Amino acid sequence: MELEPYLLSTWHPDTKPDEPLFLEEAPTKWVELKIKQSQINDDQISGIVEFLAIFKVNGKAHRIHEISEFVKENGQWFYVDGQFPDIK
Repeated sequence: MELEPYLLSTWHPDTKPDEPLFLEEAPTKWVELKIKQSQINDDQISGIVEFLAIFKVNGKAHRIHEISEFVKENGQWFYVDGQFPDIK
């Protein structure tokens, strides 16, 4: 998937997964990305982004609602971790 190299390059090395992010057998079609909120903390080196992503796999729609944590190192923002508020 063409997005995987970009996602991995912006993932913090301490939390980056070793396994592939997407299965090649089931192509993913990204439909929409909605940014619900974003915030840079007072320290200017950490922040959050809350988003809703809509995608299809084999024609079936799915969504991800995540509150992502980021840190800024050497002028670049890296994804660290996320919470999924819709999962109870």
